[in-house]
Amino acid sequence: MSVTALFRGKWGHKSPEPPEKHPTAVVKPSQGEDDDEDVTREPIRRNSRFYRSMRKKRPSSSDQPESSTSPGVSTSYAPLPNKSPLLPVARRLPSNGDSSQTICHSLNIVKNIAFLYQEYRDTSKQQEIEQRRQRENLSPGVPPGTVVEGSGVMSPPVLQLQLRNNARSLSLWQNLEVVQASGLLTQLPQSEVIMQEAMFELVTSEASYYKSLEILETHFLRNPDLINTLSQSDVHFLFSNIEEVMKASERFLMDLEHRIEKSILISDVCDIVYYHAVEHFDVFIKYVINQVYQEKNYRRILEGNQAFREAMASLENHPRVRGLSFTSFLILPFQRITRLKLLVQNILKKAEENSEREPNAIKAHQQLEQIVKECNEGVRKMSRTEELISIEKTLEFKSKSVPIISHSRWLLKKGEVQQMAGPKSTRTMRSRKLYQPVYLFLFNNLLLITKRSSSGDKFQVIDSCTRAMLRTEDLEDQGQLLANVFNLKLLENQEERPVSYMLKASSMSDKLRWMCALTPNRRTRFMSTSAHQQDSPQVQCIHSYSSQEPDELSIETADVLNLLERTDDGWMMGERLHDGERGWFPFRLVEEILSKVVRAQNLREAFRIQQAQKGGGVLLTEARIGTRVGRRTPNFSNFSNQ
Repeated sequence: MSVTALFRGKWGHKSPEPPEKHPTAVVKPSQGEDDDEDVTREPIRRNSRFYRSMRKKRPSSSDQPESSTSPGVSTSYAPLPNKSPLLPVARRLPSNGDSSQTICHSLNIVKNIAFLYQEYRDTSKQQEIEQRRQRENLSPGVPPGTVVEGSGVMSPPVLQLQLRNNARSLSLWQNLEVVQASGLLTQLPQSEVIMQEAMFELVTSEASYYKSLEILETHFLRNPDLINTLSQSDVHFLFSNIEEVMKASERFLMDLEHRIEKSILISDVCDIVYYHAVEHFDVFIKYVINQVYQEKNYRRILEGNQAFREAMASLENHPRVRGLSFTSFLILPFQRITRLKLLVQNILKKAEENSEREPNAIKAHQQLEQIVKECNEGVRKMSRTEELISIEKTLEFKSKSVPIISHSRWLLKKGEVQQMAGPKSTRTMRSRKLYQPVYLFLFNNLLLITKRSSSGDKFQVIDSCTRAMLRTEDLEDQGQLLANVFNLKLLENQEERPVSYMLKASSMSDKLRWMCALTPNRRTRFMSTSAHQQDSPQVQCIHSYSSQEPDELSIETADVLNLLERTDDGWMMGERLHDGERGWFPFRLVEEILSKVVRAQNLREAFRIQQAQKGGGVLLTEARIGTRVGRRTPNFSNFSNQ
């Protein structure tokens, strides 16, 4: 749906101290990766003034927080400076001998991150699709975490690890040299290895994200040839508070790096996620909300500023950006905060119930869910207000005027349909004027029925009704002239009387979409996830889609959705499992999940996330209040006691 300090700091420079007598973990390229490819990669530089100052403040190892949730690992507690104590970090790793030995190690994780975040994101999503495809061919009797010898059949967790291992751009925790040398892989249960991989992916993906942010800053924002073509206000419109976002990522990465430096057996990462989500991730909200202006101004500058256009073309063609567009870097913060929520969600799914890790994952997920929600609501509020202002300018009321602009109103669907004119008789059936075009504006609490003016840029309102007083009735097709027809009943229109309209849509899917939008409580063909059915149709997105109409749903590659409606002409209405958002999308962009076992697993995981969201709501509210009133620091030491 990742460590800041991993990019800038001691890993980017050779240490003057003599080498230590311990293995060093290096994330190596996968087999088949061209060794010459590193020639085109610039070394990771961790020389920012902010980062160096933070590293100087790093306390000695004896002052660092220590924890462990894994068996056989000793623990102790110590608070971070200026922070509430984190959960314990493992200090000792089990060795092959009779006693535990303290392992001091330096990981070159970030230094060797070879992929940008955009590449990681695409690769990981394709792996999720491939994992689901292969899981559908699994034997139902295979227990989790096992491999059936001689059959080539693997359980889902093992399959996921193999797919990640085969990807040339992604790395596994179990492939680190220090992990292999420690003997942990022979001592830990498979479930714990899988959990380590889930936490390690969060770390490495954050490192990849920061690497892409660094390119946005150094290659674009700090490029004089580009910036000199822009006014100060245009620079602000394009880059907003990206430097604050980078600082938040640096802080986050440093704490994740410190956790792994303490012990390669990762005790937890969700406590760190929660702390930074409360203390530092508000910068995401500001950046994402500003993206509404960012996109518009970028298009405006491209069209009207030739010098900027030429400079941008040159920068986008540079080998450093690997063929990626400038806009793919601009949208990184929102992509990251949503992906981070999914990574924490993945950890929560793998955490044992009532374990020490579970409450941390729940709190982190709740906090990230709240941030994503505020991002979405901020963007929607701005775009909805602009849309209402634009619509109001086009409306003409022939009688009673209806105020359109309201903070509690937004557009759900608009478009042209055909209204039947006159009774169904042989005479009217033969008439070319059987139908008259009308244009509908459907808001969340209001319907306007209009006719387009002769000039085409104005709409005359002929009727209106509150949405709660609408009813629809499907009509069977009776030949070509009466195909895709439905009745729309206004129980009480603007004149306080009932009226009925017979409307003809342009297609079967258009008719169904109008009926679902006009009467939201209308029962769909299939049940929603919230109905807690044991099984229901599901699909997985294989190609991303950006919504074109208000009633459509933007879907990302690998999204899993519950199917609610489908039409014979290629459209589906679905409900995304991980956030409950619903809308229409083309059928050609998804694959149906045929395995009942896979569908049941998806539902179980979705229900667990839903329960996690419902529980601890008071704690979430208190945390958000703490960020706004006095910046109260959360106390992580209490997590494992809840």
